Amino acid sequence: MRVISREFLRGGGLSETLAGAERAGLLRLLTQEERDRSRRDTLARARWRGEDVWVFGYGSLMWNPAFHYAERCFGRVYGYHRSFCLYTPVGRGTPERPGLVLGLDRGGSCHGVLFRIEGAKVQEELGIIWSREMVAGSYLPTWIMARADDAAVPAIAFVIDRGRPNYAGRLDADQVAQRIATAAGALGPCADYLEETVAHLEEAGIHDRTLHSIRAQVRRLQSRAQAPNHD
Repeated sequence: MRVISREFLRGGGLSETLAGAERAGLLRLLTQEERDRSRRDTLARARWRGEDVWVFGYGSLMWNPAFHYAERCFGRVYGYHRSFCLYTPVGRGTPERPGLVLGLDRGGSCHGVLFRIEGAKVQEELGIIWSREMVAGSYLPTWIMARADDAAVPAIAFVIDRGRPNYAGRLDADQVAQRIATAAGALGPCADYLEETVAHLEEAGIHDRTLHSIRAQVRRLQSRAQAPNHD
């Protein structure tokens, strides 16, 4: 299993990990130029002039951000919900048995973590984030209003791109649990990704009913698979 660290991302490790999938035609990686342009365009939409920038994390960014930030707090966004809607044929799965990772999809609301990046460090730290979240262009970097306590702040969130071939759509809980229970890839088991996300939300006192239900199903499936067969 490879750890997504700051050094790993800065050295292009994630792109190298996914290169085989690109050669096999399973996905297309964005070039460095495309990622840089995406980052610049995202900042331009907010008419950024050196101010601090907030980033909203709802999956692995919550528990393993791998970038530097000045402040961290819990927040909520409306109009989007957390969903296992992105197939991963390499990171948390294989081409034969793709796993699922989270995206922000339309509708509902989502609790997560807000990170404030100091203005002087925005370009460098967003470069790290883009090397991770935008390596294959599966997300749309989107400015959304997030609520933290009684304040509302504009933040960058990575919303699922429904036009991508690895968009899974709205799978039912049984389908999601079956894939997560049995998939593993270069970045580790899909079930670990789920467990870490739920654990972090629990630490914050946030109960995501859907994720808790999926986790319970995944644990049951894995327990049955590990039980000795006495036939």
